[in-house]
Amino acid sequence: MALQLRPNCEYCDKDLPPAATDARICSYECTFCTDCVETKLFNVCPNCAGGFAPRPIRPAREWRPGVCTVKQVPSDKRVHLKYAAEDVAAFVAGIKSVAPEER
Repeated sequence: MALQLRPNCEYCDKDLPPAATDARICSYECTFCTDCVETKLFNVCPNCAGGFAPRPIRPAREWRPGVCTVKQVPSDKRVHLKYAAEDVAAFVAGIKSVAPEER
């Protein structure tokens, strides 16, 4: 099963197309832009408390049969946080000093 490659930052709604180099994901594929991860979330996923990693780029060209964005289409469903900005800030503040591997 391929990554969904969600099309937007869940916090600020910035477009994050499949080739975006500033997309970050947690292990549950929650998707945020680098700016939000660094300046608002401090590497804490507001949904699961995990850390973030750069989202891989899915090749647009079919280098191997059936493996490309045309054959495995990225998601077009925009996802938004279900928490208010104030709730996110309080949650993040409480655990941002704990390393992701220790959460």
